[in-house]
Amino acid sequence: MHITLHLALAAIIGIGLSEARQQEHDIAYYIHPCQKSAPNVNECLTYSANHLAMHFRKGIPELGIEEVEPIVIDEINLSLGSGPDGYRATFKDIQAYGVSNLTVNQVRSDLNSLQFQLTFSIPKISAVAHYRSSGVLIMVQATGGGEYWGEYEGVKAKVYIKASEVERNSQKFLHLEDLKMDFSVKDIQMGIKNVHNGNAVLEAALNLFINSNSQELLKEMKPHIKKKLMVAMKTFIDNLFSRVPYDSWVIQ
Repeated sequence: MHITLHLALAAIIGIGLSEARQQEHDIAYYIHPCQKSAPNVNECLTYSANHLAMHFRKGIPELGIEEVEPIVIDEINLSLGSGPDGYRATFKDIQAYGVSNLTVNQVRSDLNSLQFQLTFSIPKISAVAHYRSSGVLIMVQATGGGEYWGEYEGVKAKVYIKASEVERNSQKFLHLEDLKMDFSVKDIQMGIKNVHNGNAVLEAALNLFINSNSQELLKEMKPHIKKKLMVAMKTFIDNLFSRVPYDSWVIQ
């Protein structure tokens, strides 16, 4: 409730400025500008980030963003144990739904050094993928393949951005210098189905193991997931920074 009131206040304070600046500088409809010297600049930036996220969900053709979901990850690997019997799994063609329903809870900024920290939440992400595995799991030979599904609820993430200013055509733009992110998931349900060759014993064993060790499995997969997500995030930020002047966002 506290955050909601701040966002509403930021919107009320900034709306007149936003409309005037958009007309004056022809600022894109998906950008909500903020005054650098305003005492509530972080609240305004939080509102601005949510304003962008709202349009992102619908698609922003001007940025080449048409279909925002599913979010597609080509491949993620999982390794448990060592030696010839160690369990190995590869998840391919991962399609995730619900990522665009994010809410930016807070933006913290140092506009002099162009550093930003965003925290956001996603109610639920649903994912499907094809998988293949090999090795031994719970004393069962787990070589095979099938379909994976997952439901991730209560997703929270934190993103750190460090940028620098560049000048192009007499306008200031941002250039991404550093990007870090981390995330957590409160509740996880996942499993496999349609195991190749109809191996019911293998399917039951895998589902028992997966649902009994979901957080541990996520921990093992997390570095690979973060790496893939950061590639997609960097592409989006680079595209945004290169097309939208910095002074459209932050007005001196």
